[in-house]
Amino acid sequence: VNQRNKMMTTPLSQNEAVSSSVRHRRPSESTEVPSVATSVALSDDDNTESSETSISENKTRLGELSKRDLDKPSSEINSASRKIDHKTNFIGQILPWSMLIVWPLMCLLPLLLTNESLPTHYSRVFPSKWYSLDTTAPKPLGLCLGILAVAVGHLHLVPLFYFYRKGLLHNGILPKSVQKSGPRDYFFLEGLKTHLSQPEGFVLLSLYLSLTWMLNLMPNSYYSFTGHIQWSRVFGCLLSQDGLQYIMHRLEHSISPTFYKKSHKPHHKFTNPRLFDAFDGSLPDTILMILVPLYATANIFRDCNVWTYMAFGSIYANWLVLIHSEYHFPWDTLFRKIGFGTPGDHHVHHKLFKYNYGHLFMYFDRMAGTYRNPSTYAP
Repeated sequence: VNQRNKMMTTPLSQNEAVSSSVRHRRPSESTEVPSVATSVALSDDDNTESSETSISENKTRLGELSKRDLDKPSSEINSASRKIDHKTNFIGQILPWSMLIVWPLMCLLPLLLTNESLPTHYSRVFPSKWYSLDTTAPKPLGLCLGILAVAVGHLHLVPLFYFYRKGLLHNGILPKSVQKSGPRDYFFLEGLKTHLSQPEGFVLLSLYLSLTWMLNLMPNSYYSFTGHIQWSRVFGCLLSQDGLQYIMHRLEHSISPTFYKKSHKPHHKFTNPRLFDAFDGSLPDTILMILVPLYATANIFRDCNVWTYMAFGSIYANWLVLIHSEYHFPWDTLFRKIGFGTPGDHHVHHKLFKYNYGHLFMYFDRMAGTYRNPSTYAP
């Protein structure tokens, strides 16, 4: 009894108290003390047995569940997972096609300025004296809007291409490279800076447009703001420009090695071109292959208005940049079927030099026997 009272007053845990009582018990002492310890131990054993019994019962209940009830949640999870994967794949297939928006954006400015239902119609934006036709003294508004139209198209193309090359329009997956060796590694801002600052690029093109416009060297209809975009004329101008460019391109390659070295060879230092290499060449190359065909085309299609000229110029400049891309675009297969130029077509020329002289269209190469399909002649 004394030992039991001592156990009850000592600040020990239950197990420690039991252990202490058993350890210090003498043989002559009453058996009541062990009975207390035994009762405590039995109490613990009862709890353990009860817990084990509860676990055993739970296992029994689980074992009694039918296989159908166990499989149901798993099938539902798998079904949801498949739906997510399908949705992800669908988005991954559709998202790259958002690049198609670059094409209408190339003509965004003339479309806004010629829509009579919008407050952006040119008659609501500019004073009439700025655009009234005067064949003796050209006004600079048309010139400024033409250059601005190309810039607006480029302002959308560049960031969209940045997202595209980073895989942000491919659900995180990088787009497919045109060349098997992969795209050239470069800093995007460096490429953009080089692209915009090339003297034989937009600088020379802007100078050409300014001189031919302000010196009244264009056909009279080009100064007219009347009407809308003449889409048939736009296509005709693009076809004419590319046909004349094809001829000049072949001449630069074939006149003489010396002439080629001074004119077109600087552009051919890029055997694996990138988007920003489109206007990186030489002054003679730009004059002969771009400016001469531009002026000739303007005099072939002499009935275009300023909006048609604007749309043609913007589509031509931006498309010429797109075919130098280091990545395939979603529309390439369709374009190739209808004879439109793609990055793959143009990379064949940069890699092999003697095929695919066309840029926007492959019609002239096919007629002359100089076309090679990128799927067969993959660079």
